[in-house]
Amino acid sequence: MATRLTDDDWSRWRLLGLGLAALLIIVVPALTLQRMTADSVNAANWVAHTQAVGARLYNLQADIRDVESAALTLSKGIDSQALQQRLHTADGIGDNLRELARLVSDSPEQLVRIGKMESMLERRMALAKEIAASTDSPRQRELIEEMTFQYPIRQLVQELQQHEDTLLVARAAEARSQQRMASMVTWTALAVQLLLLGLVLWLLQRQIGSRADIELRLSKASARASAVLQTVREPIVLLDGQLRILLHNTAFAEMYGVEEADISQRQLQDIGDGAWDDPLVRQRLADVLLRGRELWDFEHQQRSVDGINRTMLINARRMALPDANDEVVLMTISDITLQRAVQQHVEELNRQLEGKVEQMADVNRELEAFSYSVSHDLRAPLRHVAGFSDKLGRHLGEAIDSKTQHYLDVISSSAQLMAALIDDLLVYSRLGRGAMRLQRVDMQSLVADTRALLDSNLKTEAGADGKIREVEWKIGRLPVLIGDENMLRQVWLNLLGNAVKYSACRDRAVIEVSAKQLPDGSHQFSVGDNGAGFDMQYASKLFGVFQRLHKASEYPGTGIGLASVRRVLTRHGGRIWADAQVDKGATFSFVVPQTPETSYKDTVE
Repeated sequence: MATRLTDDDWSRWRLLGLGLAALLIIVVPALTLQRMTADSVNAANWVAHTQAVGARLYNLQADIRDVESAALTLSKGIDSQALQQRLHTADGIGDNLRELARLVSDSPEQLVRIGKMESMLERRMALAKEIAASTDSPRQRELIEEMTFQYPIRQLVQELQQHEDTLLVARAAEARSQQRMASMVTWTALAVQLLLLGLVLWLLQRQIGSRADIELRLSKASARASAVLQTVREPIVLLDGQLRILLHNTAFAEMYGVEEADISQRQLQDIGDGAWDDPLVRQRLADVLLRGRELWDFEHQQRSVDGINRTMLINARRMALPDANDEVVLMTISDITLQRAVQQHVEELNRQLEGKVEQMADVNRELEAFSYSVSHDLRAPLRHVAGFSDKLGRHLGEAIDSKTQHYLDVISSSAQLMAALIDDLLVYSRLGRGAMRLQRVDMQSLVADTRALLDSNLKTEAGADGKIREVEWKIGRLPVLIGDENMLRQVWLNLLGNAVKYSACRDRAVIEVSAKQLPDGSHQFSVGDNGAGFDMQYASKLFGVFQRLHKASEYPGTGIGLASVRRVLTRHGGRIWADAQVDKGATFSFVVPQTPETSYKDTVE
């Protein structure tokens, strides 16, 4: 797996590159120039060597000419000390030949020529001495001819000289080539040095710039960290092994009423007028530093500089500083005095609430007793009133007058209304107290059953002429939800029953039921009619117990149905509202929260 180089790795590589560049700048050109200088000196030495060979040949020829000319002069009878000395110069010719042989020892061809020359010169020098000693002219001529024609030396000297001249030309050319090469290498090395020097300067500039950027970023990061530290409103302090303050924020200085410049390097126990002069706290902090224990949510009671007793929540842990080897303690302090007061107040309220709950339990028990009384004790008197009023009517028979009949009818209808009120109150009470039985509820089937029941009631309520009210039902697709089926049935019975009841003023009632899913997954149902409607300024009274917006003589009822609907929906986590206009109908909408399983039935008309 490839690893990403860090800034430190790049710095080390750049330093290594700078070192290699310096090595190239100094060492490589020096070694190259040293070698080129040695080659140039060697080439110059070879040129001097060739010139020395030529000079030695020239001296050798001069010595040979001196010896031969002295011998010829002496053969003519002319004798002198100088001529004798020149004649004996032949003894030095051998030294010249040996030196010449040493000089051309690197060339086998030249050594061969030197050997031939040495043998010829030995014989020519001997013949020259015989010529100088002979007085016989014919003999002298023979000796001269023999020396000149049998032992020619000039050709060998010319061959030696030509060979050395050829070597001199080649070596001079090589020396010039070495000089040109040295000059080219010198200029090239200078150019390379300048280039490498520029590269080094560029790398140094980048290194300096990078270091400056790093220092700037570090400075900004340090300033940012300091700004964050000083902005935090929770007191923060850094302590060393002797519990001296190394670093703190403004909130710490403000809480304990000290100047920020005077707090550094002071002992913690000297801060806040003895607020930290507690051996237990100092021991806990020492354990954090020495044993590595962490101090979590330690509550400490302190008396602040303003004389108020405060509850402080202390958290501390050991940490290592990046710029030091010693470990320190980072401590944060929170003033939870208000929270503790609020908590105590909440606990007091909870105790009061427990008392209220007990009172509510007593009230509920009383309501249950009342419900029992209503369901049992009140029903018997009502049945007696209704029954005896009916018997009284039959007892009077045809002797009853119209006023008495009216009184009996009022008694009977009031008893029936009272019985209906008792039944509705019992239903309303059970809706709030009974346990919910959650199951899959087919809303489409509930609406269909409720519609069938209402249609049968309409047939029962048909007038003397047998005419049945015409109701047009528009029922859309309704989902299957999770809920209490009996409670939801009460919702549809009340809403659809109200729609039928308050649309009685229409020749053709239209009741529309629809459902849709909201973005949050819940389902909204709507029941609309074209009936009497109501004034929206009284909409807040719709869902209260015994609240009615129409006269009982116009639309009979107990005023508990919509209150029961709201109670059912509240227990299911939903809500209900209404929208209406006077004499233009009303629409009741309610929402049931999302359930795990939901599906829709086909539309039923």
